[in-house]
Amino acid sequence: MGYDFRPLRVHQNATRLLAVQRNAHPPPWFEVIGTSPPSEMLVRTQPLQHQRRQRRSKTKKPSKMFQPTKLAYKDDELRKTFFTDHPWELARTRIVLENDGKDAEKDNWHQITQPHRKLSGESVVQRQLWLMKKARLPSQEAYDQARKEFYALRLQEDVERRVAKEEALATGAYFGKSALEIGMGLEDRQYEKWRSWASQRITEDKQKQFAMYGGTPEGLPEENDAMTEEPLVDDIDSVEEDGAV
Repeated sequence: MGYDFRPLRVHQNATRLLAVQRNAHPPPWFEVIGTSPPSEMLVRTQPLQHQRRQRRSKTKKPSKMFQPTKLAYKDDELRKTFFTDHPWELARTRIVLENDGKDAEKDNWHQITQPHRKLSGESVVQRQLWLMKKARLPSQEAYDQARKEFYALRLQEDVERRVAKEEALATGAYFGKSALEIGMGLEDRQYEKWRSWASQRITEDKQKQFAMYGGTPEGLPEENDAMTEEPLVDDIDSVEEDGAV
């Protein structure tokens, strides 16, 4: 089968037709094909292959030019120390919503309590940082002072909460079960469910074991004895009739 050269001669045939005025107007592709004619090579050439560059034997660390800069603040280490010593403070709910985004500018950490901020571990961190900057205290001494103030306020909150509960109970309030009591109840319920399941499995295993060798396992009534112990329906009816007479 030979090659078809007609696509290569399209521009030549169109030129002849225009010369004899067979076509009044040249086709839209006439000038484009004349400027950039199709390739006359029928064999597709092999594209240039990229050669892999051999790396040097010495290992070179990649450049850190395009890596993001690690941001580190002075209070990060203080925050890490506090929450390492007090991990349960992370379990307390916190409100991170701000009104205008400038709440930090309104803080004055000459005291650990703030009018618009709830007491939390962040209060200890900021109070410690303020003592280190303004009072020129060492880090550990400032941390101890901030912790003492924090503990005193937490104790005051617990006393107020306990007194409020006692006053409410005295006036007839009912709070229901505590979280600890609810948890213990759920645990007891699961234990009773497991104990009934375990006793049933033990009974079934004993029945299978004694069924293999014959006999009735100890502690399990025989079938005939169990049937004789239960009164029949006719006997119950007769006893009722006698009592009625």
